[in-house]
Amino acid sequence: MSEEIETFEIRVPDPVLADLQDRLQRTRLPDQVEGTGWDAGFPVDYLRDLVGHWRDAYDWRAQESALNRQPHFRTRIDGQSIHFVHARSDHPDAFPVLLVHGWPGSFVEFSGVVPRLTDPQAHGAEAGDALDVVVPSLPGYGYSEPPRTPGWDVERIARAFVTLMARLGYRRYGVQGGDWGAQITTRMALADPEHCVGLHLNMPLGARPDDPTPSGPREREDLAAMERFQREESAYAALQGTKPQTLGAALNDSPAGLLAWIVEKFRTWSDCDGDPEQSFSRDQLLTNVMLYWVTQTAASSARLYWESRRSGTLSRPLPFVDVPTGIARYPKEILRWPRSWVERQYHVTHWADMPRGGHFAAMEQPALFADDVAVFFRTVR
Repeated sequence: MSEEIETFEIRVPDPVLADLQDRLQRTRLPDQVEGTGWDAGFPVDYLRDLVGHWRDAYDWRAQESALNRQPHFRTRIDGQSIHFVHARSDHPDAFPVLLVHGWPGSFVEFSGVVPRLTDPQAHGAEAGDALDVVVPSLPGYGYSEPPRTPGWDVERIARAFVTLMARLGYRRYGVQGGDWGAQITTRMALADPEHCVGLHLNMPLGARPDDPTPSGPREREDLAAMERFQREESAYAALQGTKPQTLGAALNDSPAGLLAWIVEKFRTWSDCDGDPEQSFSRDQLLTNVMLYWVTQTAASSARLYWESRRSGTLSRPLPFVDVPTGIARYPKEILRWPRSWVERQYHVTHWADMPRGGHFAAMEQPALFADDVAVFFRTVR
C-alpha cells in the first residue's frame, strides 16, 4: 500500500466465520462461586447467554453490510497502514473533525453520531453545524494493521493522525477524543496548533496542583472516584501495560474469553445501572468484539498500553494546551479530574455537565454527544 488514499471494504472470509462458529460451539465455560454475580468478574450465566446469541442469532453479514455503508479508506503513514472512515457532509461549509476512539472500543463507537454530525438538518439541528467526519482505527485496532516495529505509543499515533488530516487536505480542523483518544488528540493539539484549532474531550487529562487538597465536595467526590477506580478496576491496564502478549495468546484463541474481557468494561464503565443492555444492544456489543476477533488484534491493541508505558510518555508532564478546548463531563466517566485540575492543563472555553452517559459516550448517548460536539465546534469553525 502506498501513501495514496485507497478505498476499502470490510469483507470477512467465510472460513474465518466458520472457524468462529466452531469455537463458539465448543465453548468451555468456567465454574463460579454461587451467588457472586459480577463481584468476581463476568458471571457465567450471562456469558452463556451472550455466547449463545453470538452463535445462534447474531448476523455478522448484516452488520458488515451496515458498516460498509460508511465510506472506508486506508493509507500508509510512517510505514503503517491506517484505516479510517471519511464521511463528508453535503453542506459546502462543513468543518472537519477527527473522532478518536480508545480501548476496548473501535470506530463503531461513532456509528450513531456520524450521520448526526454530517447531516444535522436531518436530525433537527442547524445546517451550519455540519461537519466532515474522519474516524480512524488506532494502529493495531480493527482494520489498521498491527505495528510490526516498536515505538507506536500515543505520541507517534498523534503525529500519524496529524499527517492524516494534512493528507486529506484539511488546513483547519478539530479533534475529539476520550480514553486513548483523549491522550492522542491532546498531543495533536500540542503538535499542530497552527491547523488543529479546536479540541473536544470527554475524558480530559488534569494537571495536579501543588496543593491537591480538594476545594469542595465535588472535588472530593471526583478524586475519591478516581482512587476507587485505580484500586478496584485498573488491573487490566497493568496487565496490558506489562504482559500484552501473554494476555493476547488467550484472547486471540478464545472468542468467549475475548467477549468477557471486553464486554465487562462496557458494563462497568457505562451509565447502565449494572446491566450493559440498558446502554447497548447485544448486536452493538458483539460487533465491537467482532472487530477484534476477525482482525486478530486483541494482542496488538493491548500493546498500546505497553508501548506508551515503555516510552514514558504517560508519566511526563504535558505543556499547557493553548488550543480552545471543550469538555463534556459525563456522570459515569471512569476518570473525572476536578475542573480546576483540567483548567490547569487546557484552555477551556466550553464545559458541559452532561445529564447521563459514561465512558463510551458516543455509543451510549449519540444525540447528547453529537449536540455537544456541534455546539463546541461552532465556536472555532
